[in-house]
Amino acid sequence: METLMPYFVAVLVPLCLYLLSLICRKGCGRLPPGSVGWPILGENVEFALLGHQRLVKERMQKYSGDAFKTSLFGEKLVVLCGAGGNKFILMNEKKLFSPWFPVSLSKVIFPDFNHVKHQEPEATFHNFQHDVLKAEALRQYVPVMDKLAREHLRHGWMRNSVVKAGPATKKYTFELACRLFMDVVDPERLDKLLGPFSLMTDGLVSLPVNLPGTDFNRALKGGRVVRAELLRIVEERRKELEVTSEGRGDVMSKMLLASMSHTKVANILAGLLVAALYEVSSAIVIVTHYLSQLPHIYDLVFKEQMEIATSKGGDELLTERDVEKMKYTWNVVLESFRITPPTLGTFRETITEFSFAGFTIPKGWKIMWTPHSSHYNPDYFPEPDKFDPSRFEGSGPKPYTFVPFGGGARMCPGRGYAKLVILVFIHNLVTTFRFDKVFPSEKMLFNHNSPAPAHGLPIRLHPHQK
Repeated sequence: METLMPYFVAVLVPLCLYLLSLICRKGCGRLPPGSVGWPILGENVEFALLGHQRLVKERMQKYSGDAFKTSLFGEKLVVLCGAGGNKFILMNEKKLFSPWFPVSLSKVIFPDFNHVKHQEPEATFHNFQHDVLKAEALRQYVPVMDKLAREHLRHGWMRNSVVKAGPATKKYTFELACRLFMDVVDPERLDKLLGPFSLMTDGLVSLPVNLPGTDFNRALKGGRVVRAELLRIVEERRKELEVTSEGRGDVMSKMLLASMSHTKVANILAGLLVAALYEVSSAIVIVTHYLSQLPHIYDLVFKEQMEIATSKGGDELLTERDVEKMKYTWNVVLESFRITPPTLGTFRETITEFSFAGFTIPKGWKIMWTPHSSHYNPDYFPEPDKFDPSRFEGSGPKPYTFVPFGGGARMCPGRGYAKLVILVFIHNLVTTFRFDKVFPSEKMLFNHNSPAPAHGLPIRLHPHQK
């Protein structure tokens, strides 16, 4: 028997090590729980039916509050949840993750971009380093924003007793962005661009199946029209600059004077305009939605804004200092974003295998973080269903619990611009009208990347007596 012992050891030890490795793989290196849904379709049907807010909530309850896997927009991906997941993703930029865009987004906005792993289009919002988003430029934008908001309300709202706030605010934010970034103010040209841009934004984050009737198909068609029109505008400006080399001072002129190619200029403009139309307009609608159904909140915002308005001359435009006084209004905006984040979240691709909360995510998998995983957590926000702007007084929420603008190295570069556009428009809206919802029970839908009111948010206007 003793002579056989070495043979048993030689066989049993490797076998035990192999079994142990299997156990470790199964118990310690497992993927997060979840479902990848149907072949090709993934869970896009559930996404469309439930909306991303409910989808995230239900998957966290069913599978794990730390992470779950799913399949959306043609990719298998893992959603990391809660403040821990938010922090892990945002603090490990370039260490574990690289930027990644859904195929639908890159093909619609950047059709000339060769989709290479761990690379993003050169002309995206995050890589855009021109002065359009710097503090000096933002200060100069405030009077322009104020003037256009006044004109927009006077000509587009004042004549009506009921206005659909969704389409109306989209028109305002788009016209403003075109004026600031391209100095394009011709109404016919703006209308020619707005329709196709709306098609683009509705299909930016969608299942990339190019069949008639799909969001992706419509987005591609809209993108082609937008692309052609932007290139025409760029070419017209180039010819203008051949005559006068000074330019108009807008972003497009500065890029052309810096000898950027037409394609790159069009890419940058497309990224800027989509961000302005896609998320900024949605953000204004979200705030308007809550002001129209919460009269006590409206009254406090109105009081603050009237103090600013009465401190100025009748035709005197707002300045950055005026916006800095809108502290309560900004807290109302932030609380609106907590309950209804203006974006689904953002995506990454793993550049190396890593572990999180006991799960192992392999290299090459797509990762997503979403504000929906933390904004309703009662551990972070007591009574999460209650609209309470005081949550943002003082030091505000704990780090990584409130992330409508991202964080870390990938903090949204347009957050300063968005803040000004929202506050300036809300100032003009509440000092001009009291308003209420035509459909009191109208809900915000989360079927696309940015939430939208079910009926376009028609509101009944009651002009203030001057």
